[in-house]
Amino acid sequence: MSIGHTLLGLLESGPRHGYDLKRAFDEKFGHDKPLHYGQVYSTMSRLLKNGLVEVDGVEAGGGPERKRYAITEAGITDVQRWLATPEKPEPYLQSTLYTKVVLALLTDRDAGDILDTQRAEHLRLMRILTDRKRKGDLADQLICDHALFHLEADLRWLELTSARLGKLAKEVLPS
Repeated sequence: MSIGHTLLGLLESGPRHGYDLKRAFDEKFGHDKPLHYGQVYSTMSRLLKNGLVEVDGVEAGGGPERKRYAITEAGITDVQRWLATPEKPEPYLQSTLYTKVVLALLTDRDAGDILDTQRAEHLRLMRILTDRKRKGDLADQLICDHALFHLEADLRWLELTSARLGKLAKEVLPS
């Protein structure tokens, strides 16, 4: 996720302080990984330097001055460009799990055990996500669906690889 673009998008509804941006980000996108304040302020500093935001006002308080940021026209254009650009699909062509399976075969370990252990871990996480989805709001449901579909694809791969272990062993083991 591009934190900078997300913060810019949040600013399109109107100027906000860094604290308000962090709170809005965490509420909408940070369920599992809230932003650190330092991350917000370093990102806003970079966006300011790049002309994508401007300081809309400064308020004195009991602590440091509070800057209120507003998005610029360049920032709006940047968000629009980012939203219109498709995300690169992740093909997972260099899977760590595949590497473990091949190394297990090469070192005379039980690759089936590795696949079984991974299957159990995937199923454990799927139960957690299914429970979260059942209890969550629409945003949680959509996020959990995305993760569950990826885990289901991984499970299909685990089953296929288990069925082909003998053939894979013949290909990777020295004759």
